[in-house]
Amino acid sequence: MDLTWNEFERTDIRVGTIIDINDFPEARKPAYQLTIDFGSEIGVRKSSAQITKRYQKQDLLNRQIVAVVNFPKKQIGKFMSECLVLGAVGEEGDVILLAPDFKIENGLRIG
Repeated sequence: MDLTWNEFERTDIRVGTIIDINDFPEARKPAYQLTIDFGSEIGVRKSSAQITKRYQKQDLLNRQIVAVVNFPKKQIGKFMSECLVLGAVGEEGDVILLAPDFKIENGLRIG
């Protein structure tokens, strides 16, 4: 089913920088708990991301990513996910994060 242009425009996709990473042993599938800075307009949000197959925690700190920031919050165990980190999903479920090619301002909108 095709989306209308107006439906797409309602999706708020922004650039943010990962400022903290924690293991998430309670998750059903291996995941990290990420804290992401989206700049002064959006602020800091948390997300659970199943990206452990390709990424080590030390590789993620201060890395810019792309995420949807206007989905409803989602309770995952005892953790509240506040945004959806975007990535390309490989055939074996490994996720490759979407990110800008250059360091840019946190909070810039993807369009």
